[in-house]
Amino acid sequence: MQRLGVSGIGIRSVEARRCGAEHGRVISALTARGLALVDDLPTREDLLLLARSIATVVPHRDSDLDGVTTLIDLGEPTPRTGLAGFSAAELAPHTDCSNSATPPALLMMSCSTSAVSGGQAVLVDGQAVHDDLAESAPDALHAFTGPRSALFGGASGHLGSILTGVRRERLLLRLRQDELARFSPEVAWHLPVLRAAIERHAIEIELAAGQGYLLDNHRWLHGRKTFTGHRVVHRIHGNPLPELGIVTGLRRPAPSGAA
Repeated sequence: MQRLGVSGIGIRSVEARRCGAEHGRVISALTARGLALVDDLPTREDLLLLARSIATVVPHRDSDLDGVTTLIDLGEPTPRTGLAGFSAAELAPHTDCSNSATPPALLMMSCSTSAVSGGQAVLVDGQAVHDDLAESAPDALHAFTGPRSALFGGASGHLGSILTGVRRERLLLRLRQDELARFSPEVAWHLPVLRAAIERHAIEIELAAGQGYLLDNHRWLHGRKTFTGHRVVHRIHGNPLPELGIVTGLRRPAPSGAA
């Protein structure tokens, strides 16, 4: 697992709000690799301002009316099902809103108070995982596209697959690794291969106060390490503004024999 810091490789969001060129760099990063690392986001209002310049905000079950969810440890000894984000527990890499028929395309996160220890963000490029499996375990990759092979969110959730075709040239990645995910026997057989590929391509990032990331929720997995202390992170979901031309999801492989 790689370990990186945001400083030096991110995009300063305060400048992004003031300067068209910097704002363009955020959009270019999302377009090119589905991930933009940002800093200078000390408050929830700063994150919301940046989010609204890039996306239409999509409210979440746990968000305030403006679409911002504040993630803190509520101190419960055993987190309730589906609410582990409000604990200090480790979160396995996942996509957000996997139980929705149409998960929001963008996830935007910022840290306003860092942990005393731990709490590193874990990011995984689903495109790298896909391409890895296409070469090393094509049978597993095929299983992950099977219709009605995965149930996300329990009985009232979404029945679909880990990889779903949404356009001729794009795939949508959908994954959670907790008790609210159920898989067909064929998919379950290949899950160890998937988890090994996720571990190979995981990036661990230290988030200081004011730092965060924007990512393609149809492509990237995100999680976190366990932590101690009063860690405060803000989260926003959204769909990119159409005029920005941000295309989300995984690239499908070119047909065999294509030029």
